[in-house]
Amino acid sequence: MAYGDSLFRKTLICVGILECFRQKKHHRYGKMEKTMKIVGLTGGIASGKSSVANILENCGAVIVDADLLAREVVAPGEPAFHAIVEEFGNVVLRPDGTLDRTALGKLVFADVAARKVLEQITHPRIAERAGRRIEEERLRGTKVLIYVVPLLIEAGLVSMVDEVWLVSVGKEEQVKRLMKRDAIPREEALRKIAAQMPLREKAAYADVIIDNNGLPDDTAHCVRLEWKRLLARSTVSGS
Repeated sequence: MAYGDSLFRKTLICVGILECFRQKKHHRYGKMEKTMKIVGLTGGIASGKSSVANILENCGAVIVDADLLAREVVAPGEPAFHAIVEEFGNVVLRPDGTLDRTALGKLVFADVAARKVLEQITHPRIAERAGRRIEEERLRGTKVLIYVVPLLIEAGLVSMVDEVWLVSVGKEEQVKRLMKRDAIPREEALRKIAAQMPLREKAAYADVIIDNNGLPDDTAHCVRLEWKRLLARSTVSGS
């Protein structure tokens, strides 16, 4: 994944998801707080959020991934896609006609005004889509929803969720995984990690910390155990 792509998607995630939770907190989704527990699953880059989310999904958890929502709203054919191309031109398109997230990411992060325009285009669409997914689950009677949000803490969403789960990994292990995942040199991996809030600081906000330093089976065992505990807590609080 290119760095510009990552920055671009995180911008979309933060502005849209924050608005969604503000709506939930204050009016539109007020009833949801009494009927559905929302767990914010977060972590650092290459810490293993997606792996943990997959384990939870296999346990039967309902997953809503903010990263995927941000991709959906700018897919070809979507209103936001057309608005972005009209505003920024074909320079943000790949030869196949899809959005060049790397080019757009570099453009908006070098220009505050351009970033605000992008947020105005994407903000309401992400908020609407996220809110709709959450509301659909509430109406289905879902008791627990796992919301995967990379910048949950940085975006100020901690108070908007019922629990914060942090996927944690040691820095050296994080560097190795990032180098392998993105096929980048060590210096580039360190730069990406340094651009984020350190995991040790995020830990202060977490209700549950998933240690992802060990073998996959160890992590899976830990996640399944925490899932059972979460269901138990949700049953007690909902009784």
